[in-house]
Amino acid sequence: MATTQHLQLLAPLSGVLMPLDQVPDPVFSSRLIGDGLCIDPTSQTLCAPLAGVISNVQRSGHAISITDDSGVQVLMHIGLDTVNLDGQGFKRLVEEGQRVEAGQALIEFNADYIALNARSLLTLMLVVSAEPFTLLTPDSGLVESGQPLLRLSLGNQASDSRVEEEGETLFSKPVNLPNPNGLHARPAAVFAQAAKGFSASICLHKQQASANAKSLVAIMALQTAQGDALQVSAAGEDAELAIKTLIELLAAGCGETVAKGGVSEPIARVEASSAKLLRGVCASPGSAFGRVVQVAEQTLEVVEFASDQALERRRLEQALVQAALALQILRDNATGTAQAEIFKAHQELLEDPSLLEQAHVLIAEGKSAAFAWRSSTEATSDVFKNLGSALLAERAADLADVGQRVLKLILGVQDSAWVLPEQAILIAEQLTPSQTAGLDTSKVLGFATVGGGATSHVAILARAFGLPAICGLPTQVLSLVSGTQVLLDADKGELQLDPDLSAIEQLQAKRQQQRLRHQRELEHASLAACTRDGHHFEVTANVASLPEAEQAMALGGEGVGLLRSEFLYLERNTAPSHDEQAVTYSAIARALGPERNLVVRTLDVGGDKPLAYVPMDSEANPFLGMRGIRLCLERPELLREQFRAILTCAGLARLHIMLPMVSQLSELREARQMLEEEALTLGLKALPKLGIMIEVPAAALMADLFAPEVDFFSIGTNDLTQYTLAMDRDHPRLASQADSLHPAVLRLIASTVKAAHAHGKWVGVCGALASETLAVPLLLGLGVDELSVSVPLIPAIKATIREVDLRDCHVIAQHVLGLESAEQVREALQRHQQTAVVTSLVLES
Repeated sequence: MATTQHLQLLAPLSGVLMPLDQVPDPVFSSRLIGDGLCIDPTSQTLCAPLAGVISNVQRSGHAISITDDSGVQVLMHIGLDTVNLDGQGFKRLVEEGQRVEAGQALIEFNADYIALNARSLLTLMLVVSAEPFTLLTPDSGLVESGQPLLRLSLGNQASDSRVEEEGETLFSKPVNLPNPNGLHARPAAVFAQAAKGFSASICLHKQQASANAKSLVAIMALQTAQGDALQVSAAGEDAELAIKTLIELLAAGCGETVAKGGVSEPIARVEASSAKLLRGVCASPGSAFGRVVQVAEQTLEVVEFASDQALERRRLEQALVQAALALQILRDNATGTAQAEIFKAHQELLEDPSLLEQAHVLIAEGKSAAFAWRSSTEATSDVFKNLGSALLAERAADLADVGQRVLKLILGVQDSAWVLPEQAILIAEQLTPSQTAGLDTSKVLGFATVGGGATSHVAILARAFGLPAICGLPTQVLSLVSGTQVLLDADKGELQLDPDLSAIEQLQAKRQQQRLRHQRELEHASLAACTRDGHHFEVTANVASLPEAEQAMALGGEGVGLLRSEFLYLERNTAPSHDEQAVTYSAIARALGPERNLVVRTLDVGGDKPLAYVPMDSEANPFLGMRGIRLCLERPELLREQFRAILTCAGLARLHIMLPMVSQLSELREARQMLEEEALTLGLKALPKLGIMIEVPAAALMADLFAPEVDFFSIGTNDLTQYTLAMDRDHPRLASQADSLHPAVLRLIASTVKAAHAHGKWVGVCGALASETLAVPLLLGLGVDELSVSVPLIPAIKATIREVDLRDCHVIAQHVLGLESAEQVREALQRHQQTAVVTSLVLES
């Protein structure tokens, strides 16, 4: 009987350990290249984790592979997108074929240079030969170079070296490699993964050298470069199909966007894939079972030059007018404020003076209207993408959508309708808001994309239509053949390929349960939100208009826990008048009545919400600059005017005023003094309740000092999360990590509640976490008194409260505060939720 042998891998450098799941690159995080770990380095020399032979070291010096005598292959990759540095910042200390000892220095790198010129310094150590391993890491997550890190099991593994009758070897025609940096780790992994989907023996050839096409390390060892003539050979029953598929994949860039005549080529379709589960980020919750339909934007042929400048200007102007009308129709047909605002923003892009000026300059130089418009929008879009802001990157996606809409009108090209079968799951590199708004939801059950983010306009539309959607999937998803059966579980951010019958049946049963549950929630929406053991919790609404407030009351809302007053100030050139504000606040207060709370948040602008009529200096990081109460105190008349308007509705509802972004007691005291002065001027004898948002860690940590001076706290979990975790909540690549269920955020909530209750003050939660049913038992267990939620979710949140026992909530809350990650918290809450559902069913029966 064979005995299992072990091999120990050492830490190749010093730094902080990270799991692969948190690496912001889907090829690495999905383990397409291999399993292993990531280190955020604090040292600048990469050392050998094991003894062996250097099987590959990239010319650029950013990646290196070692193979030991037993066949174990380990790839180390310094930083993300560092191949683009073309060797700058790296010094190779070893050569291919050289034998090295464990701990020997391999590559020196300049961390400061790389940090400034590449996406990330995160360094990967991957076991590409697929041996199972055990992690040997300290609890702190800190490692030192040379420290034992992984323990590999070299047991009696199945060999794939059997010899079969493979028949004649077939060769492809040569194809010139389009990838600017050759087949480095990412495209090489895509190519190898595709090759593994075929039973044929496959080789990749470069001049006289060849490599096993199913081996990532072998492909990288070819040291390919842009323009190299490559061939694919294959022998076996599916050799012909393998060659056709793989040569198309090479020509398309193996998952990287490559240019051909100025137009991005689509990724080639791959006939087979060994992966059965692809992971991304939830953009819109829900699940669906259907068949893959690959979709892509149509390619438009544009002539560069035109002789009649006046005619070209007219063509552009006419197209802009037609586009504006089409967008107005989309706005008018929108089912909610959020959707309407998306297409309003698109209309504003059509009127952008810099875009039009660039286009007119090009037309004056003899370019056609189509060429001029496309050049103008693409140049501006590229600027947005390269500024490093997730919000501007999403703005670039909107601009691309608008640009394509106008371009089609200039060219007289009709939108080519997608021929969609029933039960379609759309797969695309990225969908545009226009495409999403036009989806036939009777046929489309959901979609999955490589690009986009959980906060993008496409995600907002998907949620409005009730379509489950995933974004941030690996490019491998573009290789799926249309017609492939898939199970889209957006709640988990997973796309299952060819799921088994039991998974499909579970999904269908789950969807039926969800439909029945939603129906019951609506029927019981007017019932109080009381736990099974008799504790009442107030469920109020987050609103930004009178219609939303009225809808909230119809759905069982017990008040307004957050009135976003900035809706009166945005998208206009002058500040709203006193009368306009007063009429609006009073109308909303009357809709609630004197027995319900109305919590009005004072103006929260700045950051991603500038005001056209309030001059503000340009800021490198506006989220850490003049926003919320800071801006209002710097322009006190703006805040005084708002206080006067809000106070006019005192008595029509139980009025509360809430200050955003407070981090210092002096800010609260200065605002309170202004409020008292304005109330005195109006002759009011009693002040409305005054509270603050807890969304800055400083306020949470000093809640015991704030509590004696406020009437209430309301926790804004969105901002509290991004400031606590130092992660932009709108960053698409960090969306899955910027999770409000992170224990650090939960501990701040717990300490805030404790401080408030010690002084007899109530605490609400008005951030997105309050609208997440999974989090409801936790928030109740932490002692929160009120949940202010998204209007459509009021019935669901109230129903969830009615299903739980407050004593159980306290138990689960104390448990999760001791966990290490948001993922662990979610798992614990899911188990608790399943138990609560079973208990509820037993009690009902």
